[in-house]
Order: sequence, then C-alpha cells, then structure tokens
Amino acid sequence: MDAPDTGPEVVTAYGRVRGRREGSVHVWRSVPYAAAPAGPNRFRPPTPPQPWEGVRDCVEFGEIAPQTLGVMVPVDSTLRMGEDCLWANVWAPAQPSDEPRPVMVWIHGGAYCLGTAAQVIYDGRRLVEAGDVILVTVNYRIGVFGFLDLSSLGPDFTPNTGLHDQIAALEWVRDNIAAFGGDPGNVTLFGESSGAGCVTALMTSPRAAGLFHRAIAQSPPATTVFGQERAAEVARRYLELLELPRERATELLDMPLDRILAAAGTLLDEVPTKEPGRLAAAPVVDGDLLPSYPTERFQHGRSHRVPLIIGTNKDEASLFRLFRSPIMPVTPDAVNAMLRNVADQHPGLSAARVAEIASAYPDLTRIRGALAMSTDAAFRMPAHWVADAHSRHSPTWMYRFDYATPMLRAARVGAGHATELPYVFGNFGTFNRDPSFWLGGRKVAEQVSGRMMRRWLAFAKHAVPAAIDGSKHWPPYHENTRTTLVIDSNDRVVDDPDRDRNAVWGTEAVGFY
Repeated sequence: MDAPDTGPEVVTAYGRVRGRREGSVHVWRSVPYAAAPAGPNRFRPPTPPQPWEGVRDCVEFGEIAPQTLGVMVPVDSTLRMGEDCLWANVWAPAQPSDEPRPVMVWIHGGAYCLGTAAQVIYDGRRLVEAGDVILVTVNYRIGVFGFLDLSSLGPDFTPNTGLHDQIAALEWVRDNIAAFGGDPGNVTLFGESSGAGCVTALMTSPRAAGLFHRAIAQSPPATTVFGQERAAEVARRYLELLELPRERATELLDMPLDRILAAAGTLLDEVPTKEPGRLAAAPVVDGDLLPSYPTERFQHGRSHRVPLIIGTNKDEASLFRLFRSPIMPVTPDAVNAMLRNVADQHPGLSAARVAEIASAYPDLTRIRGALAMSTDAAFRMPAHWVADAHSRHSPTWMYRFDYATPMLRAARVGAGHATELPYVFGNFGTFNRDPSFWLGGRKVAEQVSGRMMRRWLAFAKHAVPAAIDGSKHWPPYHENTRTTLVIDSNDRVVDDPDRDRNAVWGTEAVGFY
C-alpha cells in the first residue's frame, strides 16, 4: 500500500488518494465524498464527486463549511471557508491486518451552525492507536446551508441538507472503507452536541437504515427538531434580513457567501435571544428524510435496532454562561421565558404542570438553578427520553460525565458541555492557552480518558462497552432502573442518579415544534 516517500495510497470509487504516515497511523485528509454543492446545488442534496485521473493528494485540509465563526467553537484561523466542503478524514493503523477493522464515523457538533472536522480536538491518531480501528470524521454543511430550512421558498431549496450530507458520507463509507482496511458491516456512528442530535435523528430516518450498526450520542439535543410551519417563519425572517423579496429567493443560489453569512449570523443570534431555548437552524420534520419528530419515532419503537450509548455532562449549561452565548438560556428570566414557550408548544402541558417542573429547581431564581433547568431541558431529559424508548428493543447504555479538573471546578465550569471531547479522543491541550491543567490534574484526567477510550472502542468492536482492564462493570440501561455509569475520577454505577428531577419531567418528551 505504501510507495517510498510518497505516503499511503488507496483506490476509492472516484480515484486514487494519497495520504501520509503520522507515527504508527496513516491519515488521509479531506477525501471528497460528494461534489461541491455550489450554484443550483447550493441548497440541494449532495451529488457524487467527479472522478479524477492520477493520484489526489489528501494530506491537507480542504475548505471548511461556510459559517460565522465564534468563540464557542475554536477553529484554526488558517483554515479557509468555501463550498467544496463535503469531505471526510480517514485514520487507519499503518500495520496491515488480516481482518477488516471496525469503523467509527464521527459527526462534529456546533449548534448546527459551527465547527468542522478539521478541528484539532478531533484528530484521530490517538484513538486509532489505542484501539486498532478505522476512524472517519465527516465535514458537512451547517447553518444556513445545512440546517436552515428554506424549502418554503421554492423547489430549489431542500430541507435537512446537512443530514443528507451525512447520509452521503455514510454511503461513501459503505462503498469505500474496505479499501482503507475497514469493515463496512461494522460501523459505529458517534457525535457530540448537535452532532449527537444528528445521530439520534438518523437513528429514526428510513434513509439511514443499514448504514451504521452501533451509535453513540454524547449530549444530544434530541428534542431540538422543528416543524415546517416554524421553518417557514424563520425563512421569511431570513429574507427580511437580506432585504430580499420572496419572488427573488433564487438569488440565494449565486449570492456572495459573505452576504449570506452576515444575515445568517444575525438570524442565528436573534432567534435564541428573542425565544430562549430555540435555535434558528436545526433538523426539520420534512416527511421524507425525517418522517416525524425523532423523539416520537423513538417512543413508537421506530428507531433502528442498533446498540446505543447515550449520555450527558453534569454541568452542560455552564460553558454557555462562560462564553455569554445566547444559544442556551442561562439566566432566570431566560429560563422562565423558555418554560413559557414550551408550554405554548404543548397544549396539554398545563400551567400547573409547568409549575410542578419548576418546583424541582428550588433555586430557579438564581443562576445555579437556571443552569440546572437549562441543562435538563436541552440535553439530559432528551437523552433519557431516547434511552427509555430505545432500551425497550435494543441494548442501551447511559452515562453521565462528571469529571472536571481542579481548574475547571474552580472556574465554575465543572463538567461543562463538550468537556468530555478531549477524553474521548485523547487530545488534551488542543485549545489555545488551554487552562484545564493550570491547577494540576493531568494524571487523573489521562486515566479517565483511557477508560473512556477503551469503553468506546470496545463498543465499536463488540457492541458492548466493556473495557477489559478491571474498570467498573457498566450494566445496560432499562427504563425502570435507569442504571447510569457516572464517569469521574473513580467511575461508579448509580440507578437513576437524578431521580427527583426525572420524575417531575415525566416520560413524554417535551420540546419545541
């Protein structure tokens, strides 16, 4: 497979690609799985890439999806944005194997509008070295191009293009990963935050059936999926910000990116500020790729029969407060507005019921209570509702990530949103001036990371997250016990660790429509 001094080469369905060796791992960066969605295809499902002659060098990152960059998601300033952004990175052990290796496919997060598979935190070398797997990280359309449903404006606009991209990437994995040494019959789809929301959505999409065989959802906003009526309202507002009459909506097909992104940036901040708890860009029930709300599909037993790991972080909302992000409500006023909005969306949810939920948070008038309520509404309860339903027919495991370094505890971030990422990938210190270990704690953190990586890798290989290293046994989740692995400096297994708050929310999924 290797030619001297030229790097590893693999033949895909569209042409030969050359990567590079990094330590004991081969890596190919920005291998195209679809053509650039530009011009008339800007808001349409992806199409296959054009085959190429000769060898395509895949050693540097290509264009990242157009977005309005922010402090919440650190992206290397040397990366360039552009529409030729439908590509995947592949890491594989350099040592050949007689047997095809398990495949893990990563969907990055970023509130459906930020991020890229080129972020340093997602470098797959350590995970592949630890587990003898093939790792694929997927770049896809986000924000206005991937998750702002403009289909009400005419036939040139398709909803859920970001999900369409991910399905195209999974199809590319199915058809090409064997050439990299992977097993297309053993694919684990995993992601975090909005990436995990995509995982839970694809678990209910008929189009994704058979494309993956296990799933891991880290902090999934599973109820953040909207209906077409609301999507049409957001589309109208977007045209207003562009000062573009509806009859001229097709001008979006060749409008300069900077103009599109400027209006999108305003919209993406405006919606959650005016309506706490809502996002402007999110998956939409389109009657096709998503036939109905994913949480409904889960509760009706319509999710794909695949083993699932799902969980959240103990202090999800703290990071949004730290960065003063409007994406999540983190003040008492904003949280109360969110509760009123939820009640408006659910006619059966009486004022008394809302008051009962609020009563489970006795310090709701203070920041601490607001953060707890926001964490539960956005991430923790959606994860439980998914796990409850999925565990009725498929093996399911629940975790809660509690570990925080001394510095993160001192900064009142704790186990905030996304803080588990370096533990899953084994990549510490990838953020500029990362303060995580300013007060020590690296040795314990590396031990926590080792256990998490071994569990995730065992799940990818054997469909059971059993780290064969003396780690605490992780029993499956059942809705009557809600057995949860609490990941901390010392892992422990607890039945329904948030019992009181779980009980008051109930078993029926509550979200925005």
